[in-house]
Amino acid sequence: MSEITADQSRAARALLHMSEEGLAAAANVGLATLRAFEAGLNLPTSNSLRSIRLALEHAGIELVVGADPGVRLSVRGARA
Repeated sequence: MSEITADQSRAARALLHMSEEGLAAAANVGLATLRAFEAGLNLPTSNSLRSIRLALEHAGIELVVGADPGVRLSVRGARA
C-alpha cells in the first residue's frame, strides 16, 4: 500500500464533495493536521497518512500510483 499525497487528498475530497472537516473527522486526525498536509506545509505521521488514505478509500476512492499518480472513484463504489 502506498501513502497518499497532498494533491491526491485534495482531489479525492473534490470528487467526493467532502469538506476538510469531514475528512479530518472520518480519518480521526486533527483539522490543522489535514490542512497543513494539503497545503504542503507539513507531512503527517505515517499513522495519520494511513488514516487519511483509508477514510478516502472507505468513501469510494481508489489511489492511482505510478509515474502519474492521481485518484478515481472506485468501480465498486463506497464501502458500507
